[in-house]
Amino acid sequence: MKSEDLTRRFVEYFEDRGHRRITGSTLLPPPGDPVLFTTSGMHPLTPYLEGRPHPLGRRLVNAQRCLRTTDLDEVGDSTHLTVFEMLGTWSLGDYEGPVSLDWGYGLLTEGLGIDPGRLHATVFGGDGQTGPDTPSLEFWRSRGVPVELTVEDNWWSNGPTGPCGPDSEIFLWSGEGPPRSTPTGDQRWVEVWNHVMMRHRRLDDGTLRPLPQRNVDTGLGLERLATLLQGETSVYDSDVFEPWRRQLPALWTLDERDRRLVYDHLRSAVVVLGDGVRPGNTGRGYVLRRLLRRVLTVLVRDEPSRTLGDLPGEPVEHTLDHFRQDMDPGEVRRLLLDEERRFLRLLERGRRVLARPRFHGPLDEEDFHYLHDTHGLPRDLVESLRSTP
Repeated sequence: MKSEDLTRRFVEYFEDRGHRRITGSTLLPPPGDPVLFTTSGMHPLTPYLEGRPHPLGRRLVNAQRCLRTTDLDEVGDSTHLTVFEMLGTWSLGDYEGPVSLDWGYGLLTEGLGIDPGRLHATVFGGDGQTGPDTPSLEFWRSRGVPVELTVEDNWWSNGPTGPCGPDSEIFLWSGEGPPRSTPTGDQRWVEVWNHVMMRHRRLDDGTLRPLPQRNVDTGLGLERLATLLQGETSVYDSDVFEPWRRQLPALWTLDERDRRLVYDHLRSAVVVLGDGVRPGNTGRGYVLRRLLRRVLTVLVRDEPSRTLGDLPGEPVEHTLDHFRQDMDPGEVRRLLLDEERRFLRLLERGRRVLARPRFHGPLDEEDFHYLHDTHGLPRDLVESLRSTP
C-alpha cells in the first residue's frame, strides 16, 4: 500500500465515524507561537484542546507535516526522520480513550489486514500524581493484545507546561519470526500510533490541573506504518523516498548511515524551502542552514568535487508534489547552490582557523564554543575538518 493510499484510507475510516477532515498546516506555526516549527499534529489545535469550540465540531481528522530537530542525532536509523507526516484524530470533549483504541485496533487489523499477533501495546502505569490508565489496560486485555506498563514513556506532553496526559502506544513487530520480548526490551517493536488521553494541564510549578474538557489526541506516523505495510524494514526503503533511493546512490558513493542522512536532510530542506523559509543565521533559517551544512559536510568529506549541482530534478519535484507545495523546483535548486557556495567559503575559513597553533591539540568545550560563536564553525564541521588529512 502506497503512502498516499494509506492516508486516504485513514481519513475515510474516521470520516465514516463522524470525524471532519481539517486541512493540515504548513511547518510554520501560527504567528506568536514560540516554537520554530510544527512538531506534532496537535500543535495547531492547542486552543481547541484547551476548550475553545472548533468550527467543524468535536471529532476531527487530518494529515499534518511535522519537523523535529530533537531527532537529528537519530536520523540514519530505521525509523527517525526530520520531516515526517502525522495522521491524526481528535476527540474534543467527545468520546474517551477506549473508543479511540477500539477504532485504532479495528483500522489496523480489519481495515489494513495486520495480524493482531504482531501488535503490542504500552500503557501508563501511574506515578505519584496520577494513577494507572486502567481503562486502556482493560481494553487491550479484552482484545488479547499484550501490554507493557511504563511511566515516563507513556506520559505525553508538548513541553514542560501545557496540555498533557497518559497515552497508550501501539507497536508493530518488524522482525522476522514470531514476536518476542516487549517494546522496551526489543527495538524490532516499532511504535506506529499513539493515543493520548489529554485531560490535564501542567503548570509552571509542575502540578497538574484538569483541562476544561477530556480530549483524545492520536498520532500515527505515516512513513513508519507505510514502511511496515510495504514489507520494508527502514523508512528510507518506503515509497516516499523512492526517487531519492533510485537516483542518488549512483551519484554519490556513501555508506548506509550517511546515505540516509543525505536523503533525509535534503528532502527535509526541500520541504522547509517549500514552506517559505530561507537559510539564515537564526531561528528557522538556521535550522535549514544546519540541515544543508550537515549534508555538505558528508558529501565533501571524502570527495571535495561533489556538489548539489548534480542533484537530479525528480526527487525535488516528487517531494514538492507529495507535500502539495507550489514552488518552482528551479528556485529550490538555486537556493541550494547559493547555500553551497556559502558553505564552501566557510570551509576555507575553517581550514585557516584550525591551522592556528592554538587548535593543533585536543579541543575542549571552550574551543568549540569559540569556533562556533566567533567564526561560525559548528562542532560537526570542526570535527570533520580535523579528521580530514
